[in-house]
Amino acid sequence: MTLDRSFRLYNSLTRTKEDFVPLEIGHARIYACGPTVYSYAHIGNARMAVVFDVLARVLRVLYPKVTYASNITDIEDKIIAASQETGQSPEQITRKFERIYNEDMAALGVALPDIQPRATETIPEMIKLMEQLIERGHAYVAEGHVLFHVPSFPEYGGLSGRSRDDQIAGARVDVAPYKRDPADFVLWKPSTPEQPGWDSPWGRGRPGWHIECSAMSEKFLGLPIDIHGGGADLKFPHHENEIAQSCCAHGHHDLAAFSRYWMHNGFLTVEGEKMSKSLGNFILAHDLIEQGIKGEVIRYVLLSAHYRQPLDWSEGAVEQAQKSLDKFYRILDELKDVADISVPVPDGVMEALCDDLNTPKAYAELNVLAKAAHEQKTPEAKAALVAAGHLMGFLNENPAIWLAANTSGVDAAWVEGLLNERTEARAAKNFARSDEIRDELAAKGVVIEDTPQGPKWKVA
Repeated sequence: MTLDRSFRLYNSLTRTKEDFVPLEIGHARIYACGPTVYSYAHIGNARMAVVFDVLARVLRVLYPKVTYASNITDIEDKIIAASQETGQSPEQITRKFERIYNEDMAALGVALPDIQPRATETIPEMIKLMEQLIERGHAYVAEGHVLFHVPSFPEYGGLSGRSRDDQIAGARVDVAPYKRDPADFVLWKPSTPEQPGWDSPWGRGRPGWHIECSAMSEKFLGLPIDIHGGGADLKFPHHENEIAQSCCAHGHHDLAAFSRYWMHNGFLTVEGEKMSKSLGNFILAHDLIEQGIKGEVIRYVLLSAHYRQPLDWSEGAVEQAQKSLDKFYRILDELKDVADISVPVPDGVMEALCDDLNTPKAYAELNVLAKAAHEQKTPEAKAALVAAGHLMGFLNENPAIWLAANTSGVDAAWVEGLLNERTEARAAKNFARSDEIRDELAAKGVVIEDTPQGPKWKVA
């Protein structure tokens, strides 16, 4: 297959920008480490989801097949702690927050990954990996634990570039008498009767966090993966450990034998400070959505800095994102009578995004397209703006609804959701609920008009 353009990305493993060439011609395989579902996702989690969503979108333009996997960690000590605190089962907690995570990310325009494996459904593959590591002399059993022996893999640290002392300090290792080396990390740990556990050759227990992604990525994508990544905080020790596990289980010393390219998005601060619960600036994506901040606005802020650079979340950034999107929607509303046609994504935007997802440059190109659409008022200019916006996850709403909701303070998504519920209630002849919804909307100044094409609404 011959591509009109190449995709270049900064490979965290080689620390250079490289042309991306998938192992299988015409098929790009991506794995991004997903959430541990014991609570709501913060905006740092959301940044990762949005960045890799854009990556998948761009690669889908370039390649006939893209397989994007991003996991759900549904067995982990924080989940067990939440279960003990709430009295709910681990499964109740993880299913609840998995659903909320997917709903919140959908509000930000993040499509579900092609594959979203759960760790608890990949236990046999994890056990098999551990058996391979023990057989090859890279792991050992001690007091019901299985541990990876870090000194057995001289290449350990190649991704992060950390020294041995840094490795031990950075991993915040537990001092345990059964460890052969302070840097060794747990692959399997015993479970008490009240804790979740699975049968294994080493007794009833549960996996350590790091082995989970090694098993899931290999099961669903095969090795080597084309692109693996996540937030910069995962580079060490999580991703370092994944490489060691997967390479050693198969007898490889080349770090690229697990994943050929690595991508890591930068850290996120809030008003110039590190995000922290103790500082009271821990921002949840769910809360922002509940506050009525539009998903596209949140997404716009999260893509406003280059993904590898730090991103500072601030009220000013949110206001600027709202203004930028309002401008684009205002132009599209002015062009509502101009015919809708389909055109390829404009070259300027594609070139920016194919250069290591340079979203700031793509934003500049988006503004050029908006100006051209405003001045030219042609189907081609309008379609170019829409195509560019859609690729980045923007301009998906009806412009009139966006602008009406913005000026009235009414959440358009909330209105549309209630209208859908009202339509279902009327179909079920539940007219009492239908009237309740009409009254609820009227209290917010929303007027409904029932038409042959379905209900329409406006703010009085």
